[in-house]
Amino acid sequence: MTIRNKLSGKEQVDAFMEGLEHPFKAEIEKLRGIILQANNKLEERVKWNAPSFYYQRDMAALNLRAKGYVQIIFIFYEGNMIDSPLLLGTWKDRREARFFSLDDIDVQTEALQTVVNQWVSLAGS
Repeated sequence: MTIRNKLSGKEQVDAFMEGLEHPFKAEIEKLRGIILQANNKLEERVKWNAPSFYYQRDMAALNLRAKGYVQIIFIFYEGNMIDSPLLLGTWKDRREARFFSLDDIDVQTEALQTVVNQWVSLAGS
């Protein structure tokens, strides 16, 4: 009997993305790269049927059901919140970011990297 190695989180997401048929697939791949390159403490996996990111706790997940844009849901804990024009919503424990095109991602890359690094700083404290 052969024991199959469990896929790493990155391998899970790679396989998921390979099979993904989505009108914003290029945008999803670009966002994935930006988030992972923003901070080397982050890891990824498939959770909630989408690429998701974590460091000690769940940080964010892509919502692939949004129509007309790619949505990233950021999760916050213990009342910690990040103030950024990138983040939308007034929920007590989460915010969303929306990306409408590759050009939109280019414009908002720095803001996304800042949010990711601020989140990791909150999680590490």
